[in-house]
Amino acid sequence: MLRFRKTTFFLFVNSIFSSFLFGCSAWQSDPQTTVNPKSDMAVLIQDLYVLVFWLSVGVFIFIMGAIVYVSIRFRERPGVEAKQFHGNTKLEILWTLIPILIVLTIFLPTASAIPKIKSDAPANALQIDVVGKQWWFEFKYPELNITTANEIHIPVNRPVSFNIESSDVIHAFWIPQLGGKVDMMPGHLNKMWFTPTEARKNAYLGQCTEFCGTSHANMLFRVFVDEQEDFDKWVLSQQQNGMKAQSELAKEGEKLILNNIAFVTDNGTAIGCVTCHKIEGTNAMGMLAPDLTHIASRSTIAAGRYENTKENLIKWISNPSRMKPGVSERSGGMPIYEDYLTPEQIESIVTYLLELK
Repeated sequence: MLRFRKTTFFLFVNSIFSSFLFGCSAWQSDPQTTVNPKSDMAVLIQDLYVLVFWLSVGVFIFIMGAIVYVSIRFRERPGVEAKQFHGNTKLEILWTLIPILIVLTIFLPTASAIPKIKSDAPANALQIDVVGKQWWFEFKYPELNITTANEIHIPVNRPVSFNIESSDVIHAFWIPQLGGKVDMMPGHLNKMWFTPTEARKNAYLGQCTEFCGTSHANMLFRVFVDEQEDFDKWVLSQQQNGMKAQSELAKEGEKLILNNIAFVTDNGTAIGCVTCHKIEGTNAMGMLAPDLTHIASRSTIAAGRYENTKENLIKWISNPSRMKPGVSERSGGMPIYEDYLTPEQIESIVTYLLELK
């Protein structure tokens, strides 16, 4: 029996210690962690979490210690009768004061942090308009005349202000390492701002955190924090019109996209790339789907779901519903082009898209 208790105790301690080590290492490996903040506002929020955490640890240790002490000190055993206490005024006052002090300790820094988070962005902040759609994000830089989808670039150490709304249902905008969750609501504009403090090649991951339909879990986006020089280069490239097709295969794809694709589906709806997508400098001026002017410059497709590779683009254009539920024409979204085009035609379209850098 004693050996069993020792084994059980060892397993319990080992599980607690392993969980602690996993939690401590997660901030280094998890790209969506909140405990490794990389902006001023994220640090502010994390500091509050840390305060509450250590207060909770202190309360837990104190209460568990008191329970263990009382259980041992006043236990009933041979020759000792268990004691009962009733009506201790000093203890009652102490139990009342301690929670009040804990609440005040949490309230004061919280009351100081919330006005900062809700304050207006500095005058020099970079403005980005964010629109949530089923199931992707549109990003507009009104001062720079740039529109992109599912990926944004921002300069390090400069405030960035977001105007956030939805065009259809309720979504939510969240970048764990940079800023807290903000609801995206139709007909209502919400705002947030922060100053990123660390530039890096890897993206900061964001996602929709409000259930919004079939592909809610696939509604992702990426934030790249660049050095100012790299950001300026990105801006310059994004302000250019879409590139003309270079290779012969890409030219065939360009013709298909801009001129020839115009089919009528079984329900009588006309479809085509130019109906929904936009490519600056061409006759493709659609506003319903992601801007394709510089699609080849993005690292992912399908709202951050897949890497932007030729193979994935072919699969996506052929039948998007296989890769992301709810986005095909059968549910009011993108056409299933394998029903209308040959594999060779789809490959030519993809070749053209990969030249739109």
